[in-house]
Amino acid sequence: MTIDWHQYPEAGFWDELVNRTGQPRPGTGALCQTLARLSDNELIERRRAAELAIRTMGITFTVYTGEGSGSIDREWPFDIIPRLILKREWDGIAAGLAQRVKALNRFIDDVYHDQRILRDGVLPAEYINQSREFRAECVGITPPHGVWSHICGSDLVRDHEGTTYVLEDNLRVPSGVSYMLENREVMKRVFPELFLDYVIHPVDGYPEALAACLRSLTTEPSPQIAVLTPGIFNSAYFEHAYLANAMSAQLVQGSDLVVGRDDRVYMRTIEGLVPVDVIYRRVDDLFLDPEVFNKDSMLGVPGLMRAWRAGKVALANAPGCGVADDKVIYTYVPDIIRYYLSEEPLLPNVPSYRCVEPEHLEYVLDNLDQLVVKPANESGGYGMLIGPKASRQERDRFARAIKEDPRNYMAQPMLLLSTAPTLVEQHAEPRHVDLRPFILSGADTYVTTGGLTRVALRKGSTVVNSSQGGGSKDTWIVDLE
Repeated sequence: MTIDWHQYPEAGFWDELVNRTGQPRPGTGALCQTLARLSDNELIERRRAAELAIRTMGITFTVYTGEGSGSIDREWPFDIIPRLILKREWDGIAAGLAQRVKALNRFIDDVYHDQRILRDGVLPAEYINQSREFRAECVGITPPHGVWSHICGSDLVRDHEGTTYVLEDNLRVPSGVSYMLENREVMKRVFPELFLDYVIHPVDGYPEALAACLRSLTTEPSPQIAVLTPGIFNSAYFEHAYLANAMSAQLVQGSDLVVGRDDRVYMRTIEGLVPVDVIYRRVDDLFLDPEVFNKDSMLGVPGLMRAWRAGKVALANAPGCGVADDKVIYTYVPDIIRYYLSEEPLLPNVPSYRCVEPEHLEYVLDNLDQLVVKPANESGGYGMLIGPKASRQERDRFARAIKEDPRNYMAQPMLLLSTAPTLVEQHAEPRHVDLRPFILSGADTYVTTGGLTRVALRKGSTVVNSSQGGGSKDTWIVDLE
């Protein structure tokens, strides 16, 4: 037998598939048995089938090299052993995600209007005043349904005891959902027999749910929806094109759009100008409108903010929503939930330290070798310090940066992230994973049944981002019969 589950578990970590003695967790028995029955050659053939499917389907992502070539396209890294989560557990997680995003949207709307939460002292006003993502240009604007972040991707992790935490919220332009959808298609080709053994909740309804969310942002009976992309060299361009096609929406760049004298947004076509009612934008705030933000931007649309402010076009996600996509604001999310919803958080945060607070700062500086330090507004795993794995020189450099700008940093203990079996050559080895579900907010709320499981393919690594050597797995939400 290729995979001996009794030899597999690694001490000290919670594994998603088997317990510490190598026994299958509830619901995973059929998968464990199927994998254990496969020979070395059969496992290799299944993996080759997945690689061929990915190549044939054209599933790629872009990596910036930092060299003269700029960027390269790579095939999507995928592991053929799926991750299983029981539906009864997932229902509680989904409820917690919906609660969290509802409160965060209330917070963003308050920040750009009455700022009650600041006046009531729940969090200091200077955190907003000093935020890189606060947009004064958005003050007083009320988007449909009071929703600012229509598409959110919150990252979940599990610790060594199996407790699920929210690691961070991605409220601006979260990516990865197309890979969640494509992973399922690949698995159907590679392991069709497993879909007979399990009742696996589908994920393929996401594009229609996204389209319904976007349609709910306008009163137009048959709205024209466009996906605004920075272009083919963007790392998530595959996803932009995929979602536009799946929604039967138009994929456009800034040069394809123009704002008319009536403040409406129009799309240039060979037949003339066509009105656009809703824009799912995958362009960062500061490049959206050169009349308001970066005047040198070639990615945006002059006058777009004017059209949005006049209510002539809906933007998802709304400009300015990144004020809540701040890792220091993240530390206040439990308080934000209590303040706006009068409810206790259903999902906990990872315990965190705010470097801007003197007592927290002292603790962080004294314990850099035990903590993970993150800048407030970076993403993709960039700009952070993993203290236990960093050199003395790296910790010293970070200490200086923290002292110079404590508002820009927060710290968390180094969690022993859960693992999942990952195929390495012909054997299963534990690799650390996280999970990014996607939450849609419009007239209604929708939470994906599962999400994108990201896996750190390098042994011992906890960095799951594809741009830094990570890969992914299909995530199955299953019912026990």
